Amino acid sequence: MSQSARLSDYRTALTTPGMRGPVVASLLARLPIAMVGLSLLLYVQRETGSFAAAGLVSASSLVGVAVGSIVQGRLMDRLGPTRPLLGAVSLFAVFVTLAISAVEAGATLGVLVPVAFLVGLTEPMVGSASRALWSHVLPAGSARLAGYAYEAISMEVFFILGPGLAGLLVAAPWAGTGVVIGAVSMAVGAVWFALNPTVRGVRPAAMSRNLLGALASPGMRTVALAALGFGVTIGFIEVAVPAAAERAGHVGMGGLLLSLWSVSSVLFGVLYSMKPFPRAMHLRLPVLLGGFAVLSLLLAVPSTLIGLGAALLVVGTLITPQATTHSAAIEQVAPAGTATEAFGWVVTAVTVGLAIGQSASGQLVESYGTGVAFVAAAASGLVIAVLVWIFRRTVAAGVPPLRQDELALVSR
Repeated sequence: MSQSARLSDYRTALTTPGMRGPVVASLLARLPIAMVGLSLLLYVQRETGSFAAAGLVSASSLVGVAVGSIVQGRLMDRLGPTRPLLGAVSLFAVFVTLAISAVEAGATLGVLVPVAFLVGLTEPMVGSASRALWSHVLPAGSARLAGYAYEAISMEVFFILGPGLAGLLVAAPWAGTGVVIGAVSMAVGAVWFALNPTVRGVRPAAMSRNLLGALASPGMRTVALAALGFGVTIGFIEVAVPAAAERAGHVGMGGLLLSLWSVSSVLFGVLYSMKPFPRAMHLRLPVLLGGFAVLSLLLAVPSTLIGLGAALLVVGTLITPQATTHSAAIEQVAPAGTATEAFGWVVTAVTVGLAIGQSASGQLVESYGTGVAFVAAAASGLVIAVLVWIFRRTVAAGVPPLRQDELALVSR
């Protein structure tokens, strides 16, 4: 399959019959994906005055997302996306309400952390369903690859808007405004997406009943490892940047600064999808992660917010290329019938990484300052990039052949 996408392929993908509704609905559902978690972090920080406490609450929410993406992904592969998404939205609304009530009541971390986990657990995984939908409406080839690239690029647009909105809304008279707006947008978009005729028409594919699901493939485990390193590096930075803004006396600038690296990410991501390098997927994964980690060291250099913003623009160039690569690699390594779950594992790996990075970064920021957190981000990313390089041949090997018992299950 082609590993590059032309502009005409994007047009073909986005004008596919029946896809206009799902594309628009998924935009609404995924817009707050970088907003809900960051809004919750900033909301808790403003109410408690502690970045360490806020980082733990946000990390718990991300761990919930990590677990929920796998559970929802597997259910969607087996039942189709509509019923799992509608069930998740119903629970999500309940737990967001509980989380806001707990923050307003001044609840302890013993209450806030598990409630935040439940919020993340039930966050509707429209991104996984939307990504998998392209394999149902387009044949394998450059147009489908463009659909996957669109998913990654559009996510970066949301990462441009989400943190900026979160940073602005936390300065509103009520600090929980961003959480509410993000949750409502996500819920409405998810319901719209789930009830669309094209989405409702998706039928589960024949699949292996291996308990490991998508992770039965060694290559899939390596892709998940690369996604973990990506998330860890970003997690460190997502806490350290708002902390740097606060210590400079500009609290509302934290989210806007994070939006800067998504600007360069989207622009470079489109160009990269046309001529990806390295061409081989098994080399691309460790090289992109290692490059991203090295560039992250630039964030420890500036002493002003203007300098930090400029450094973020440079670092951001390798965000979308990694997200696009993770999504495209699934085609090469995921077992049959596990597309949604496989992407769920990528989401899980990224969010677990974010949770680890955010939690550790909060502690480092409070104890040693933001510079140490940025160096830790780079070091963590480099270590995991080395591991991905060691296991790179599992990606080159693709999907292992099914055993006879699995072949019997798939053929039923």
